[in-house]
Amino acid sequence: MLNKIVCIAMPNMAVFEFGTICEVFGIDRREHGGPVFDFHVAAAEPGRIPMKFGLGLDVGQDLAVAADADLVAVPACDLSEPLDPRIAEVLRDAADRGAWVLSVCSGAFVLARAGVLDGKRATTHWMYADRLAEEFPAIDVDPGVLFVQDGNIVTGAGTAAGIDAAIHIVRSELGAGAANIVAKRMVVPPQRDGGQSQFIQTPVVECRSDSFARITEWMLEHLDHDLSVDLLARKALMSPRTFARKFRAETGTTPGAWLNRQRLLRAQQLLEETDLGLEEIARDTGFGTGAVMRHHFVKVLQTTPTNYRRTFGTGERTDAVYAEPALAG
Repeated sequence: MLNKIVCIAMPNMAVFEFGTICEVFGIDRREHGGPVFDFHVAAAEPGRIPMKFGLGLDVGQDLAVAADADLVAVPACDLSEPLDPRIAEVLRDAADRGAWVLSVCSGAFVLARAGVLDGKRATTHWMYADRLAEEFPAIDVDPGVLFVQDGNIVTGAGTAAGIDAAIHIVRSELGAGAANIVAKRMVVPPQRDGGQSQFIQTPVVECRSDSFARITEWMLEHLDHDLSVDLLARKALMSPRTFARKFRAETGTTPGAWLNRQRLLRAQQLLEETDLGLEEIARDTGFGTGAVMRHHFVKVLQTTPTNYRRTFGTGERTDAVYAEPALAG
């Protein structure tokens, strides 16, 4: 269960990246039906911690508060600052006991210096990716993603990608509803499409063109239909080839990939909030059958619809309409 969060404050850390951790985990959102966390900021040496731009942060707690944290987070750091061995010990302890460990931007170097990224896939800001790979060859550095989850370790790419990484942890622990509430309060999408293979959802992709905004809204209202490119092109008064090209230019993805993500998101919401059977949800979301919907859940979320409902659903329903085979492995 995600409850106690500790953000480690370090000398000359970045203001924005520190703020994203505080924004996602430090605000009480109960009035909107969202989560509230036991949030702490700690330092190796409590007191006045210098930050960038001549700012300072008064920190009253030491690292002992992180001993039982469910998540230990590290914001972007000054790469010239040596890593305090007490911080390294806290991070290793958190990783070893299975707590979440999160870094934002260059904070990945703190995790790397603590040794918790050895043998794992990770990311950081694209400006520092080559340096991270060169200094720590035991890490599989992926510079082309917004964030990476490898086990209980999550590394976010540059600056705003820390929001994506943090909300991903909220979703993983508390479900789509909680993540959506946090994202709505922050006026950001629950997850941006960065081309990465980890869980991605984009409720409505922002379109620069009013015509494409209208067509995507119509698609969302008709997810249960067979929305072929030919049909969508006719509705947009374009040839299929022109529609596909312009759709990708507007949304950053293909019509088929966009639809699959929206259908998956809608299926997740129905699994969380209703007691509809799996076959009915599959029909309502355009997957057609429970088997096809299960395929997409396993491929993208690495879980089955039944397991997803068991984890995040609000009801006690045991679905007997469609019995899922167990996941291999």
